[in-house]
Amino acid sequence: MTRKNLFIALEGIDGSGKSTQTKLLTEQLSNRGYKVYSTFEPTNNQIGKLIRDILKGNARADHRVIAGLFVADRLDHLLNEDYGIVKKLEEGYTVITDRYLFSSYAYQGAHMNIDWVIQANAMAAEILRPDVNIFIDVAPEVSMHRVHTNRENVELFETLDSLKLVRSKYMEAFEKAGSAENVYSVDGNRSPDLIAHDIWQKVQSMLGRDK
Repeated sequence: MTRKNLFIALEGIDGSGKSTQTKLLTEQLSNRGYKVYSTFEPTNNQIGKLIRDILKGNARADHRVIAGLFVADRLDHLLNEDYGIVKKLEEGYTVITDRYLFSSYAYQGAHMNIDWVIQANAMAAEILRPDVNIFIDVAPEVSMHRVHTNRENVELFETLDSLKLVRSKYMEAFEKAGSAENVYSVDGNRSPDLIAHDIWQKVQSMLGRDK
């Protein structure tokens, strides 16, 4: 299927600035007349809310259970007949998601066999891979400073050792994916404006117009 609208995933460790960049990219595209649907994982739906409760420490679950919940949440995120990403793309929206497959590979892969996590998400990957995975690469030390400056509550994975491990798992996952995934890395240690400029240059080149 050929389409002009894109499916874009923003990836990175906690504190990398994904949420900010999702907002800025959404504004850039909307201002140029594109229909944009921005979303995030875990979602705000029932499964996603349960995941968030676990990450915040309000509920407990084994890491294998968490990985399975992410698989279920992602499939609903893709296939839901009301708000699913597949439906939004078919309706002509450019979809931007704050986290997608590589977040599972990196975060769950930090606690279990990464190949199992990749295989568990194979159905979602088969249904839809992003046109581009934009990885905002930030030093874990910078990330931790941002997290503790901007958040009242620190989540399950938000320790320096954990973020170092997660970043290494991102790199491992990119290597394993090879040419099956389009990954574009930007330096996330800079100001939001500079990061946004690099991201926009990449997205604009893929749209093939508005140059």
